[in-house]
Amino acid sequence: MQTILGANGQIATELARELKRSHTGDLRLVSRNPRKVNDTDRLLRANLLDAKQTAAAVQGSSIVYFTAGLPPDTELWEAQFPTMLKNALEACRAAGASFVYFDNTYMYPQDARLQTEDTLFAPVGRKGKVRAAMACMVLEEMARADIPVLIGRAPEFYGPGKTQSFTNALVIEKLQAGKKPRVPVRDDTRRTLIWTPDASRALALLGNTPDAYGQTWHLPCCDDRPTYRQFVAMASQAFGGNGSYTVIGKWTLALAGLFSKQVREIQELLPRYAQDNLFDSTKFKRRFPSFDVTSYGQGVERIRQEWAHGQAA
Repeated sequence: MQTILGANGQIATELARELKRSHTGDLRLVSRNPRKVNDTDRLLRANLLDAKQTAAAVQGSSIVYFTAGLPPDTELWEAQFPTMLKNALEACRAAGASFVYFDNTYMYPQDARLQTEDTLFAPVGRKGKVRAAMACMVLEEMARADIPVLIGRAPEFYGPGKTQSFTNALVIEKLQAGKKPRVPVRDDTRRTLIWTPDASRALALLGNTPDAYGQTWHLPCCDDRPTYRQFVAMASQAFGGNGSYTVIGKWTLALAGLFSKQVREIQELLPRYAQDNLFDSTKFKRRFPSFDVTSYGQGVERIRQEWAHGQAA
């Protein structure tokens, strides 16, 4: 049996679909309020802050995927994320289960250097420090070698469904609402975005590849790396917009942060939007050369098709 901890998010949902489609029909989905993705999924309610509930959730699993998320609240991250991860690792160790950790890039330097699996951590802000500490916890477990462990790391998302990212919220969702897209900080820096179904397919593939364990993997992204100017033009064409957009400067965002907790919570990420974001997934592509990476054009068109279908329903 394979188990997904934190099973309600977009990555976990796509992961459950891919595991059933390509690897196993014996799936357990775990969260406080789990919902079936496939008809055959087993559901288990558990609070990952509770060590006993986490141990029970993992018991009997051969592979466990940690995809748990929290709202963008710094104090919540600091108080809960490390405990959730610690409980999951201890439960997997007790059960003898392989551990697949889905990670982000918050711990990386927010500059234009090429990001590889060997990039040293240099977190900016409190949430970045939380993610760096969590990644180090997983790396320590990997070094302990009591159980197989791997890290699958992804840059910013874009994708179908309720995908939480700047790009979806400020560009795609604005166009869907007939509004002018917004771009954070600059429109001429190159962005690396990952199509969420690709991230989930890659995570499932890694988890079911024995020699992938004991390593960190950058999940596969298209190498085009468009600027926001180019991405907005592409999305506008798909959704019938006129191509116009507004760049939200860092001082405007700083002012908005005085009145909005939501804006304050994302401000530590803003430096990365003033620089090229060059996330490199060459290692994965060399190991899995037949993996089909979705192009930005294909991704935007699939979002449009799903949205159009929903509008017609």
